[in-house]
Amino acid sequence: MKKYLFLFILLTACNSEKDKTTYDFTTAFEKSNGMATATYEEAIRYYTNLAEVYPQISIDSIGETDSGKPLHMVTLNPDAEFDFKTIRKNKRILLINNGIHPGESDGIDATMMLFRDIAKGAIEAPTNTVLVTIPVYNVGGSLNRNSTTRTNQNGPLEYGFRGNARNYDLNRDFIKSDTKNARSFAQIFHIVQPDVFIDNHVSNGADYQYTLTHLFTQHNKLGGPLGNYLHTEMMPNLEQKLSVKSWDITPYVNVFNSVPEAGFSQFMDSPRYSTGYTTLWNTLGMMVETHMLKPYKQRVEGTYELMKSMIEIIDADAEKIKTMRTEAFANHQKATTYPLDWTIDTTKTSTLQFKGFEGKKVPSSLTGAERLAYDRTQPFTKDVVYQNYFKPTIEVSVPKAYIIPQGWWNVIELLQFNNVEMTQFKNDTIVTVESYKIDTYDTRNQAYEGHYPHYNTKLKTEQIQVKFSKGDYYISTNQSAMRYLLETLEPQAPDSFFNWNFFDTILQQKEGFSPYVWEDMAMQLLATNPQLQIDFNLMKSFDADFANNWYAQLDWLHKQSPNYEKAHLQYPVYRVK
Repeated sequence: MKKYLFLFILLTACNSEKDKTTYDFTTAFEKSNGMATATYEEAIRYYTNLAEVYPQISIDSIGETDSGKPLHMVTLNPDAEFDFKTIRKNKRILLINNGIHPGESDGIDATMMLFRDIAKGAIEAPTNTVLVTIPVYNVGGSLNRNSTTRTNQNGPLEYGFRGNARNYDLNRDFIKSDTKNARSFAQIFHIVQPDVFIDNHVSNGADYQYTLTHLFTQHNKLGGPLGNYLHTEMMPNLEQKLSVKSWDITPYVNVFNSVPEAGFSQFMDSPRYSTGYTTLWNTLGMMVETHMLKPYKQRVEGTYELMKSMIEIIDADAEKIKTMRTEAFANHQKATTYPLDWTIDTTKTSTLQFKGFEGKKVPSSLTGAERLAYDRTQPFTKDVVYQNYFKPTIEVSVPKAYIIPQGWWNVIELLQFNNVEMTQFKNDTIVTVESYKIDTYDTRNQAYEGHYPHYNTKLKTEQIQVKFSKGDYYISTNQSAMRYLLETLEPQAPDSFFNWNFFDTILQQKEGFSPYVWEDMAMQLLATNPQLQIDFNLMKSFDADFANNWYAQLDWLHKQSPNYEKAHLQYPVYRVK
């Protein structure tokens, strides 16, 4: 009996090995001769099979997406080690995100082939770099396949839709995290803690000769030696490596309905975008933007070669990248001020040897107006001014800590998703804090990604004593999430939680007055406060609108009285200096 059992186990093992070797790792892209992209199901099945055959590949599902399906993370480590605490001691980590806009599917197919070719030894495996990919980030959009919504794009035959299962553009959701996708991405990001991040896209805009363009995170915003390395070493090195392979590349052509040779600026990636978000943890980030009008096969092959080149750079500069990132975290802890918003520095520019096509405005036979037309029979190489230097427009002092009352659980929850370290008061506590009152702000009058965001936010600041309750949160800025805290909790920041409407309840006054009652009380208030009477008279003398508006006068007086509620326009996040 034991003999038969042994034979059964042996035959089962042989059959299992045979099954593994019969997997077909030719991608849907390759089978179609560069015309098709993998479906979501095909991509996940492909990586699952790779992980079964090759021990250096692991696939995990991490968190949920709005589609109801999980978000997957695939890791390729030649050492077959998948504990990231152990990995990051000796190796750098590259995180590749694909399918954030599923119609821009180039990276989905290119990364499948890249992982396969490294695993099977078709290309040399990196020695100092571990690869991690999110095969398809926008799962709901990927399942919503069509062949028409990418109006300007040359292939593939079918593709996913830009909006996710709830019609969010996920590349505007990294800070506000309205979607389960964004929250699961944060979980993956903080598990992996990548040194370098690539997000694969397809560009819109102008026509030109390049298949590949790059959109590195803005180097001044990244800051310090790390930003300088990105700008003066990593980016030129990537361009040179691709040039040797006969793959020309240029910075992302940031124009709309105008010709690139007129000059253009670098795109500023605020933290709502993937590379703006990853920058908050000093990750070297870039988007690949292939050109929509080039054949799909060419775009995917270019994306593949770009990622290969980037892996070579990371592998060669592994120790340098590790050292600079460590120094970047330390330098931010020493900083006394922090820049929140940026504008183009017009005193500095770069010059691109740009390869374009002649374009001009011609009469439209459709609308009768002038339209832009490119002539591909007239290629050119011209010097083009590129504005890729930025300077801060808003800077704030870095507080020792922030305090958030526990009632703002929605904000606290997002901080927790992003591994922010915080403690809770064990007793009711009075603390001297710096307090913000919202002075003025503007608000979009059209919906944008599920919000009506604010902008041009201005503040009034004062030092006050506040009694905090047991359970309120004290959040030190002396932690790796320091940049994230400043960019989300300082109301003036473009992608602050305030500007994304998380605190809109403070903008509405909850208690008011009945004019026939308050007028008598207001007269008594003025009678007992001579300075207020003087200020009131001056307001009426120098502001005609105020003088002619009886309700505005009563409201102004109410706001100067003890009856006016303290919560109105009081920003509920406090700074400890």
